[in-house]
Amino acid sequence: MSLSRTGRAPLRLRPRLLPSLAALLLLPLLLGLGAWQLDRAAQKRALAAALSAAGDAPPAQILPGTDAEAVTALAYRRVAAYGRYAPERQLLLDNQIHDGRPGFRVFTPLRLGDGHSAVLVDRGWLPMGATRDRLPALALTTGERLVRGLLTPPPDVGLRLGDGMANPGRWPRLVQYLDPERLAPELGVRLLPYVIRLDPGAPDGYLREPPALPFGPERHLGYAVQWFALAATLALLWLRHSLVRDAAAARPEPTHTETPGHVRHG
Repeated sequence: MSLSRTGRAPLRLRPRLLPSLAALLLLPLLLGLGAWQLDRAAQKRALAAALSAAGDAPPAQILPGTDAEAVTALAYRRVAAYGRYAPERQLLLDNQIHDGRPGFRVFTPLRLGDGHSAVLVDRGWLPMGATRDRLPALALTTGERLVRGLLTPPPDVGLRLGDGMANPGRWPRLVQYLDPERLAPELGVRLLPYVIRLDPGAPDGYLREPPALPFGPERHLGYAVQWFALAATLALLWLRHSLVRDAAAARPEPTHTETPGHVRHG
């Protein structure tokens, strides 16, 4: 076995057990996280396009018999629903900050024409009073009305603990998150899985702002680059620890020389 042209022993790929196991476990995870962020970026682009188009499209009608599957198809579109508010069963979503002030977002069930189904209407933000125990008064008439707004999933509040109800048995109900399926028995109706964000100019609302993404797809693309860079770094580190120089090739081959005075016998 000979030396390389540089006079050094050639490199051989000899993976070691522990680095190889670590790479096998972590590399798919890092690549998967990068791919997930790329998918999130694509979702954000689609959502931004849907929000942009929603302002120009005529509202779709939510009828009393509309089921969950049909409502899902209307997500992020302007909708119109005809019914009666249920002011005695209103919800206050806690821990909602606006301009540095703590407050609540008010969600009121809108009973649709048959009275057996309802959709939550996000009527906007209210500041918190002196203490969390003093909840705001939410006066509202019960006459029939046509409600227009943007149909969106319930607000995402991150970690969910318990049933999310801070004052069970009292109304308005203070909640930490909105889960329509869990809230339906409390409200006594079949609750659709989406909410209507009341139009900014519509009556019976509080402080409202046009819906906007908290950040665009660029942040997800940045996260994807970071995960893929970590995956590439891991692969290079594994390669660095798996390439070793062949010690056997570094030893010179033995040569046979005749000693002085040695006589050949023919």
